[in-house]
Amino acid sequence: MRKPVAKNRQIDFIFPVMIFFAFTMSALIVILFAAQVYQHTVEDAAMNYNANTSLAYIREKVHQHDNGRIGITDFNGCQAIVMKEELADETYATYIYASDGTLRELFIKDGTKDNFSPSSGQAILDVQEFSVVNERDRVLFFTCTDDDGLTASARVGVYAGKIITED
Repeated sequence: MRKPVAKNRQIDFIFPVMIFFAFTMSALIVILFAAQVYQHTVEDAAMNYNANTSLAYIREKVHQHDNGRIGITDFNGCQAIVMKEELADETYATYIYASDGTLRELFIKDGTKDNFSPSSGQAILDVQEFSVVNERDRVLFFTCTDDDGLTASARVGVYAGKIITED
């Protein structure tokens, strides 16, 4: 019989080390890829926040005031949407417009808009531009551009009546 000869085999040490190294590199690549995907997702969400949130806010306001008294007007040099409502036998108007890089909302007694400046409104969100167009008989088309230059748009239907025109 032959006696087992004890040889110093380097492969017995190198093979497990190579397997460990391959596993470590694979895990590192997966972690770096996942971090990059997460970073892009966070950046996209932040870029979409102001433009899309401002349009969602405007859509909700239009739906709240959908009583046939919604219109597009000029508010001291700013294009605005106006929504009128009756409260305690008085007519009040809510104006939504962009001024000084901010989407603003102003709730005042109807007919007194000349007494207020565009900076009088409550700041909602930062936007570069805001525009609204009466696209069809009962459809308003809104466009908002945020500080990063991202533009979002939306159409809102007015169901209770036609779009009014305020002079």
